[in-house]
Amino acid sequence: MFKIGDFSKLSQVSVKTLRYYDEIGLLRPSTIDRFTGYRYYTASQLSRLNRILLLKDLGLSLDQIGRLLEEDLPPAQLRGMLKLRQVEIERSIEEEEARLARVAALLNQIEQESTLMSNYDVVIKKVTPVRIASIRDVVANYGAQGELWGELGAYLAQHNVKAVAPCLTIDHNDGYKEGNVDLEVCEVIDAALPVNERVRVYELPVVEQMACTVHHGPFNQLNQGYGALMQWAETNGYRFCGPSREVYLQTGDEATNVAEIQIPVEKA
Repeated sequence: MFKIGDFSKLSQVSVKTLRYYDEIGLLRPSTIDRFTGYRYYTASQLSRLNRILLLKDLGLSLDQIGRLLEEDLPPAQLRGMLKLRQVEIERSIEEEEARLARVAALLNQIEQESTLMSNYDVVIKKVTPVRIASIRDVVANYGAQGELWGELGAYLAQHNVKAVAPCLTIDHNDGYKEGNVDLEVCEVIDAALPVNERVRVYELPVVEQMACTVHHGPFNQLNQGYGALMQWAETNGYRFCGPSREVYLQTGDEATNVAEIQIPVEKA
């Protein structure tokens, strides 16, 4: 029999951890002295402790380990738990490899540009659903979308509905077009609004992977941001898989305009 301190040295597991395992019923001492409260362990308990450490190293939770040790799970269920853990580890490796590739791409960009950071940093993020009022139409060119904004703004004002977040434009074209462009101008709302043949009210769905970059300055130079997104996608092995959005974070003076360009992406 070994006192908890000696068992700790023998197993290379801290006394604090052994006490915690006792508290949760994962590894109880063989004997507890009723007078001193000292915990005593046997050499045979090292096998159970080593099994706990092995399963913990595989990433299983202490609750899962307790079930494996106490419920005498059949081999099929044990295989299922370990297969699930295998999938989780593989997914984590894929995510880390993708992150490593983005780091390598940024390092390469820094070396090529001889600058610390690009003017357009690209991030992937999940975009949550938003409720919008919108007007979609084909207009002469990208600059002509102002007429759609005027129409949508007047309709909202007529019904005393105010936007609750920055407005955005959705580009429904397959690629850049010089004329006859299919655009949808959108205001984010949370109030009731009647619809008509021009104005729609609906929820933009969630996008799990949206490549985003922020443009500062005149909106007629947004093509620079799109170029940065294209270069990033090619370098990191992504492809675009949905219509792009321009979210106008700050408008007014051209010099201080701020817009976020968002494009859904997936691994190529």
